[in-house]
Amino acid sequence: MKEQVNTFLNYLAVEKGFSGNTIVAYRNDLYQLVRFVESSTKENAWENVDQQILSLFVLSLRSNGYSSTTIARKIASAKSFFSFLLEEGLILENRAQDLVSPRIGRTLPTPLSANEVNQLLGAPIKFSGREAPRDKAMLELLYATGMRVSELVSLDLSNVNLSEGYIRCSGKGSKERLIPIHEAAVEDLTFYIDTTRNDLLHNDREQALFLNRRGDRLTRQGFWLILKGYAGKVGIKSSVTPHTIRHSFATHMLQGGASLRQVQEFLGHASISTTQVYTHLTDEHLRREYDQAHPRAH
Repeated sequence: MKEQVNTFLNYLAVEKGFSGNTIVAYRNDLYQLVRFVESSTKENAWENVDQQILSLFVLSLRSNGYSSTTIARKIASAKSFFSFLLEEGLILENRAQDLVSPRIGRTLPTPLSANEVNQLLGAPIKFSGREAPRDKAMLELLYATGMRVSELVSLDLSNVNLSEGYIRCSGKGSKERLIPIHEAAVEDLTFYIDTTRNDLLHNDREQALFLNRRGDRLTRQGFWLILKGYAGKVGIKSSVTPHTIRHSFATHMLQGGASLRQVQEFLGHASISTTQVYTHLTDEHLRREYDQAHPRAH
């Protein structure tokens, strides 16, 4: 059964151009389904997996304490996989199509305040040593562009145009976009490249922009730990993740007057409906501004 799953994963990678992270999520979800089918029903062919078996799988997810969001994702993975099996003629009926996903309330992101961002961006110089210029450049660049952390750590030197002030970023589905960066980010990147990166570099053939202590490309996990450490040092109480910085970038851009379409392009969202989640946050900001400014609102 895993053979068909692997064929599907290859299809997602080659034909659909899905990112590595998305492929891993599909693999985890579908391998879990394979294990359930083989261990609990003894079936070993997808054509014998009926809706009852699939419903029992969903029930097992609930009983094992999975969140509604995770269950919904696993159901979506199963539906996509069974649609693929049907299209390939490997099954005669898509028995996953009637599975019902749990209702999920859309959770609004909580951005950092401008003051918290300033504290965070100043933390490397205040608390770090040898890696301070690298960390400062990474944090400044993430907030300057709203990039995903996977996009940040995937940057090569060739993706940076400091003289023109922009970054060439490869996003989901290998779609490229150009993101302008402000002067402060340009200065921090220039200083890091001219100094600390050379100190960290062990192999002249390494093209990664951001290096770890071994001279290799910094990983997502490595950056997350760096960010978490600085957030704790400056006393930010709320949970701070790379996505928090992305949310903060989008919210602050809209509050500063950027259009929703501009922010969509910066973030690399395929649909503007994905970007519209931030309008709720901006509406709250406008409400506060109105209440403070209007003479009859007090």
